[in-house]
Amino acid sequence: MQNQRRDFHSIDEYIATFPEDIQAILQSLRATIRAAAPDAEERISYQMPTFALNGNLVHFAVLKNHIGFYPTPSGIDAFPQELAKYRSTKGAVQFPINQPLPLDVISKVVTFRVAENRERAAAKAAQKRG
Repeated sequence: MQNQRRDFHSIDEYIATFPEDIQAILQSLRATIRAAAPDAEERISYQMPTFALNGNLVHFAVLKNHIGFYPTPSGIDAFPQELAKYRSTKGAVQFPINQPLPLDVISKVVTFRVAENRERAAAKAAQKRG
């Protein structure tokens, strides 16, 4: 299912390359991330949709049989029980494309990542002032 490699300039452009049923899934994922991180900037990074706030928060991508969700290792480690039923690697979780996305869990992970990035940015700013 992975789309052909090309240079994307927006999340809309990325989503538009998929069939309508996949587009609907991606739009619900995008809306969930946006609700949990309303101040985040949308961008393309590593040719994947990315949300950034004081650095990258999360990325996502469509692959052949799943949607890859990339919340960094800390985002996965913070929710071991909620993510246990999904295949994962150090920095990625695979959500099967033929099953409903766990939007509540995704929201929790994104909220965690927002807090983490804000704390890191505040600590860095304090260190510069200090």
